[in-house]
Amino acid sequence: VNLPVTRLFVEEVIKECREKRISRADILAFEFEMGLIPNVQEDAKAQGVDLVLKYIPREVFDRKAVEKNQIAFYDVSYIEVKPHIKKGAVAVELVDFSVFYNQDTVENAASMLDKGKHKIVVEGGKIIKVSKDKNGIVTKEVLTKKWTDWIDYWSVDFDYESKKEIIRLVKEPALPKSLPEHIQQPSLPVYEEVWTGDYIFENEWQSFRTKKDRTLELKTPFHECPSGRYKIAVKVVDIFGNDTMKVIEVKV
Repeated sequence: VNLPVTRLFVEEVIKECREKRISRADILAFEFEMGLIPNVQEDAKAQGVDLVLKYIPREVFDRKAVEKNQIAFYDVSYIEVKPHIKKGAVAVELVDFSVFYNQDTVENAASMLDKGKHKIVVEGGKIIKVSKDKNGIVTKEVLTKKWTDWIDYWSVDFDYESKKEIIRLVKEPALPKSLPEHIQQPSLPVYEEVWTGDYIFENEWQSFRTKKDRTLELKTPFHECPSGRYKIAVKVVDIFGNDTMKVIEVKV
C-alpha cells in the first residue's frame, strides 16, 4: 500500500520483535510519517531492537530495472548538528547531511546512451551526469560536489516537545434508536482526545535556496529561551523533496 508508515505501525513491529525476541527489523516504505525519524529508532533501540528504515525506490515498477537487478533500497538520510549554547540562548549549526540514494548506475547509463547524448543518474549518494560524445567516448561529472548540494532547505523547532500531537478517537459510539421515531432524539458519538506519543514540528527558523540566491545559512541566530532542558528538532528537506528530522537534547 502506497501510504506513509506511521508510528502506530512501527510500534506494533517493535512490540512483536520484543515478544518473539527479535533483535533487528527492517521496514521498507515509499514514505515515512513526518517526524517519525529518528525518534522511533531511538525508542526501538532503548527497547533492544535495532530498527533499520529504508525507502522503496520507484524503480520497483520498472520491469527492465528489475530484470537487470538495478533495484536498490536506500537508507533514510543522516543529519549531524552541533548546538551552540550561551546564557539564556541556543543556536544550532548544521554540520553534515548524508544520503544513500541509488537510481540507475553509471555503467548501465553509459551502455544505453546514444552518441551525443547525456543522462543524469544517482549512484552511491551522488548525482552524476553521464555523457557520450560523437566518438562514443563516455565521460562522467559529479554534480553533487559537497554535502550541502543535497539540501533544498532546513528548519529548526527550538522546543520540539512544547506541542503534543493530539487526535480525536471515538470513546462511545452513537446509541441505537430505542424510542419511537417521532420522538427520537439524535444521538452523537462521544469523542476523547488522545496523545499519539509524537509532537508537532513548529518551524521557528529556516534557511532555503531561491532561484536568485543558491546559498544556505548553516547556523541559526541565537534563540532566547529560559534556563532548562530542551529537545530541539532539526528538519532537512533534500532536493528530491524527502524530509529527514533529528532531535537533540540540550541544557541551557
